[in-house]
Amino acid sequence: MADHYEVLGVSRDASQEEIKKAYRKLARQLHPDVNPGAEASERFKLVTHAYDVLGDEESRRRYDMGGGEHDGGFAGFGGFGDIFETFFGGAGGGRSGRPRSRRERGEDALVRVDLELGDVVFGAHRDIEVDTAVLCETCQGSCCQPGTSPTTCDVCGGSGHVQRQVRSLLGNVVTTQPCGSCEGFGTRIESPCGACAGQGRVRTRRTVSLDIPAGVETGLRLQLPGSGAVGRAGGPNGDLYVEVTVAPHPVFSRDGDDLLATLEVSMADAILGTTTRIDGLDGEVDLEIRPGVQSGDVLTIGGRGVTPLRGSQRGDLRVGVQVVTPTKLDSAQRRLIEDFAKKTKAPGPRLAQFQQGLFSKLRDRFRSH
Repeated sequence: MADHYEVLGVSRDASQEEIKKAYRKLARQLHPDVNPGAEASERFKLVTHAYDVLGDEESRRRYDMGGGEHDGGFAGFGGFGDIFETFFGGAGGGRSGRPRSRRERGEDALVRVDLELGDVVFGAHRDIEVDTAVLCETCQGSCCQPGTSPTTCDVCGGSGHVQRQVRSLLGNVVTTQPCGSCEGFGTRIESPCGACAGQGRVRTRRTVSLDIPAGVETGLRLQLPGSGAVGRAGGPNGDLYVEVTVAPHPVFSRDGDDLLATLEVSMADAILGTTTRIDGLDGEVDLEIRPGVQSGDVLTIGGRGVTPLRGSQRGDLRVGVQVVTPTKLDSAQRRLIEDFAKKTKAPGPRLAQFQQGLFSKLRDRFRSH
């Protein structure tokens, strides 16, 4: 079997680009449409086969190592996969014989946005900076210098594939392979656009406006179809995904659609009851504390929680009470407390079942409401 490097007329240390140029030159000279005849046809097959081997990095490596052109299988084939491709169409053309399209769908993009708890309650608007690919304004996705256009490949005639005859156990079989000259596109870009290097797109930073709905939570991803990178050669855009992170709030925490907080109440207010004004996320609200309230009791303010992601009825604001016992008393205050204790005749300390901590108790009470 002829040496593939000699067939293409290149040295063994030739670059892939040199191999490709040599193949293109020989393919133009020997193509049956340009140079009919059995001798030229046979040389064309040898040249095409040599390029099929040397034009692929892995196949070339195996060939240089003396391992042959294929890893087993029938002679002239890479195994059963190539046999099926022979009869049912190979890559780059297939049974339809159509060339590949340069236009590809763009890549998806992912960005992260930081939110406050108030943004979760009411929703928010953000203008997000995204580094992505956009359509090249110079060539408008054609990949060509302005005033030029792709030219039909003179090796495959625009079909994007070439045929070659291979001897195998099944006899002489004609196989269809992607054209090495145009890479299966059927056309070549002789004058690539200088602004995008023939890609039809350039990378830039752009601003995307996003309305974030109420009810989102950390880890949730919002999808913006068509807001990702534009595809090669002006192909359709991919999607943009926005991942949400909600910062902890110093007072409020979230439990589903409800907001939770703890209210410290003095011993006197717990005994006598009172009305206080607290700061919610959407303004002040009055809260009534009934006489005799106990630590761990939960007071509920309806409709002051989170708007659900797919709904309109807001959750509640639930406030757990913590009665604060004074630790320092002056003599007058101490006498008042002692007098109060004598008059109420409250029982002294007694041993009872172990009670869990305030925050565990509040958590359980929150869940039970």
